Amino acid sequence: MMTKEQIDQFFTTGVSGSVVSLLLRALGTLLIFLIGMQVIKIIRKVVRKSMEKAKAEAGITTFVDSFIRVALYVILVFLIASRLGVDAASIVAILGSAGVAIGLAIQGSLSNLAGGVLLLLLRPFRVGDYIIDSNGREGIVSEIQIFYTTLHTTDNKVIVLPNGNLANNCIINVTAEKTRRVDISVQISYHADLKKAKQVLLDMIKSNEYAMENKECNVFVDSLDDSGVTMGLRCWTEAQNYWKARWDITEKCKLTLDEAGIEIPYPQVDVHFPEKES
Repeated sequence: MMTKEQIDQFFTTGVSGSVVSLLLRALGTLLIFLIGMQVIKIIRKVVRKSMEKAKAEAGITTFVDSFIRVALYVILVFLIASRLGVDAASIVAILGSAGVAIGLAIQGSLSNLAGGVLLLLLRPFRVGDYIIDSNGREGIVSEIQIFYTTLHTTDNKVIVLPNGNLANNCIINVTAEKTRRVDISVQISYHADLKKAKQVLLDMIKSNEYAMENKECNVFVDSLDDSGVTMGLRCWTEAQNYWKARWDITEKCKLTLDEAGIEIPYPQVDVHFPEKES
């Protein structure tokens, strides 16, 4: 049998050795984590610079950067698990056996990943394009990442859209073409001179600084409504000047018609009271 002194020495030596071993392992794991973080940053920086030198599209660059980040973090987690004594083969076996459950749990993320790949392959839009999705959300594409696409609205809001939804639904790319047609409606009174109104509006729209000279401008009667005659105006402008052209032409419609003495009607109701019999 072991004496009391031998038992005390055993526990003292064994416990202190275990604590030292645990501390060394923890420090080694922390060191691997810190070095791994720096290596990931360096690799991402090198890849980004290489793609920029190759003049790759901004959308492809952000997508590849996002994919590399996720992949390298997964590798780092496996390295840390191995350092802590977890068998990598055991991790793979566990993940394999739980594959169905994991697949069901992350099917949305996998759909977004596949959607991101499709968006980069088919290129329905690029970074810098102004798009409108099937739910009416719109903005300028700022990033196409591995799972999500980020839009910036004109009033400086950020919209994050899942890539799966964008790939499987209708997308309107407003700035895909260099030119856009401006359509404006304005009403004139039934008592106004129709031909004069058409001519002054046509002259105004042709002389507008935003209307393209090599594209046809039209002024036409669009409909006969309750309060007046609705005139339609059409012209073409550069996509980047669309809103400037629309606002400017709308304002000048009012000014031009006022100068020509042509009335712009407003909804009104005539009420007639029957005369009382004397």
